[in-house]
Amino acid sequence: MKCGVVDVGSNTIRLSIYRCEGGRIKLLLNKKEMAGLAGYIRDGVLSDGGILVACRVLSGFRALLDNFDIRELYVFGTASLRNIVNTEEALETIREVTGLTVEVLTGAEEARLSFLGAATGGGASAGLLADIGGGSTELVAYRDGAVVSGCSLPMGSLSLYSRYVEGLFPTQEETRRIRSFAAEELEKARTPGGTCRHLVGVGGTIRAAAKLCNDIAGADPDNRLIPAAELRDLYKGLKKGDKNTLRQILRSAPDRVHTILPGLIILNTVLKAYEVETVSVSSCGVREGYLLDRVVGRQKDAGGGGAGTDA
Repeated sequence: MKCGVVDVGSNTIRLSIYRCEGGRIKLLLNKKEMAGLAGYIRDGVLSDGGILVACRVLSGFRALLDNFDIRELYVFGTASLRNIVNTEEALETIREVTGLTVEVLTGAEEARLSFLGAATGGGASAGLLADIGGGSTELVAYRDGAVVSGCSLPMGSLSLYSRYVEGLFPTQEETRRIRSFAAEELEKARTPGGTCRHLVGVGGTIRAAAKLCNDIAGADPDNRLIPAAELRDLYKGLKKGDKNTLRQILRSAPDRVHTILPGLIILNTVLKAYEVETVSVSSCGVREGYLLDRVVGRQKDAGGGGAGTDA
């Protein structure tokens, strides 16, 4: 069976097409649109313009799957639809315009599914997972393949940019304010005294940061294991905001030019708080977790068999 999974996020709307066979999944195609829905939120309300942007992207994805003769499409939303006051209105409009029903994940559910997806790729037996999205950040501490604790923080790379930054790139004062807010939110959520030497990173911010680190170091572009010290050095270089820095971003991660620094502030706040030494960038995340849980898991319950991924 082939199916599509769409993640309606605060910064991007992403479609992944998979083949599901024998309890396993294989990624066939990835497509994303930089919708920037967080930028359409004012006083907790997603504007009509933002809702229509979501409808346009989802209609395009639906048409793409129709061209491939793929009938199974699963759509879920995260902070972009969860942290607004007009969620039901937005969902109803999307249903009327596109014919698609969007499932809105709670913060706890998003954290669990992010871990489920990332865990399929293996890695350290104990550590911390961080999924830095456009509108929220999920943290999951795990040991021996099981979740120990998890939380969802109301801050993401695009939501912090929209809240604090006036221009294209944060000023020193705006950077300071973002850093202070991120530290306060993390302090509210984390368990005092907890440390994790290894962090599994999920999401566009961490992928872009790894790409920048590899570019600067002249490392293999596909390298997914980044020392925390390199990420701290990257942050220090980016916050200066000089022309060389901007050129570096435009070469390696042009679609993240306005959100990479807010996202890195969140990441480095986490690295410092938990005394992280190494970061591995997961190729899988919440979409794979959603598919394994909602589709493969139900197939397994119905007909038996294990679950896994070749994504």
